[in-house]
Amino acid sequence: MTHAGLISSLGAIVGGDAVLTGEATAPYCADKRGRYTGSALAVVFPADTRQVAEVVQLCSAHQVSIVPQGGNTSLCGASVPLAKGRQIVLNLARMNRIRALDAVNYTITVEAGCILADVREGAEQRDRLFPLNLPSLQHCAIGGNLSTNAGGINVLRYGTMRDLVLGLEVVLPDGRIWNGLRALRKDNSGYDLKQLFIGAEGTLGIITAAVLKLFPRPQAMATACVGLRDPAAAVALFAHLRAACGDRISAFEIIGRSCLDLVLRHFPDAHEPFAKRHEWTVIIDLSDVLDVPLDESLHAALESFAGGIEVFAVTAEKAQAEKWWKLRNSISEAQRIDGISIKHDISVPVSSIAEFIAQADAALHGAFPGVRIVSFGHIGDGNIHYNASMPDAAQNKTFIEQHEHEVNRLVYQVVARLNGSISAEHGLGQLKREELGHYKSALELELMRSIKQTLDPHGLMNPGKVV
Repeated sequence: MTHAGLISSLGAIVGGDAVLTGEATAPYCADKRGRYTGSALAVVFPADTRQVAEVVQLCSAHQVSIVPQGGNTSLCGASVPLAKGRQIVLNLARMNRIRALDAVNYTITVEAGCILADVREGAEQRDRLFPLNLPSLQHCAIGGNLSTNAGGINVLRYGTMRDLVLGLEVVLPDGRIWNGLRALRKDNSGYDLKQLFIGAEGTLGIITAAVLKLFPRPQAMATACVGLRDPAAAVALFAHLRAACGDRISAFEIIGRSCLDLVLRHFPDAHEPFAKRHEWTVIIDLSDVLDVPLDESLHAALESFAGGIEVFAVTAEKAQAEKWWKLRNSISEAQRIDGISIKHDISVPVSSIAEFIAQADAALHGAFPGVRIVSFGHIGDGNIHYNASMPDAAQNKTFIEQHEHEVNRLVYQVVARLNGSISAEHGLGQLKREELGHYKSALELELMRSIKQTLDPHGLMNPGKVV
């Protein structure tokens, strides 16, 4: 089929106004960080699952690759096309309906193009909570959250997207529709097929809808901001609070000094949380469905901790808590403004976090004097965002071009020694695809490729990503 014939056929399925070509495709072919730029024959906006299936059938028949896309907030280049290839971008932004909300069953059924913030708001309107919470919640889409098995700040209490999904609707690479939209807590009738597509980054099929778990809305909240001596003290504090507060802990985030410095530089309305500067800061949330004075409990638990806390403050006021959380949630944007960095999204056992930071810091400072390390993240579930760059923009470009591979090697060696993972929640995309072979066993890779070959034998689903 000719290019013109393909565009005409796509327009016949979704409508001519829902197909972009030429220069109009550019915003959908570049990633948020400005690191990956590709090209597409067209960007297609289906309105429903049937249209997705027909587009996939058309592309399958003519060997055109498909790059599924939601909010295009990927940090690993998973949601943009490659620089070369016969491919389209299938953007699901029009598929943004909340299909159903069952308050008794505590479930919400949503289409893949729904923005995360809208799903959370829809749940809140029925006095329920959808707990996934990301800095990009105003832009990221549920389909992308599912495709990368997103985590965020509340994983330690509610789990990742794998834990928050009961059922999926998926268009397979041959255009067939698998309707697995079951709202069941218990279903032991064979393989749990939905788990194949969660975290697969669109390489096995296109998620078009999902049944998500809801929870009771918290009636009481308390937030603490803590200045700490070092990451080891943060890990010890987390263990102490788990014993003292149990599952009331819904967030426990660590922020390195360089992170705060970047936020304070690029966000004039951000302020140092304490009169004195501290090398490490932790922000903690407690929540409860009962209306109880959690600030008193949190204050008492922090006061009883023996080692490593230099200062702390506790509040039950939403406005103050939001000021502290803005420091954490602005880190990635501050980094983007400052320039590209070598990003790592690693996980290790919580008990090994301090050891990881110490060993990785020593390795990078030893190899690259003057390197700036921006270290922060979800200490409560062992996920650290560990990014390296040079403070001087002129030096940084050369540093990344010449040394990215070596930086990755040094960091991932530490991760491997500590039995961790090179990707905790951002996925693999283009960024880590080649690294995977060094850190997965031959058998794991064989099984992954076998699944890919079975479901997508022609390799048309998001080529060049994951495997």
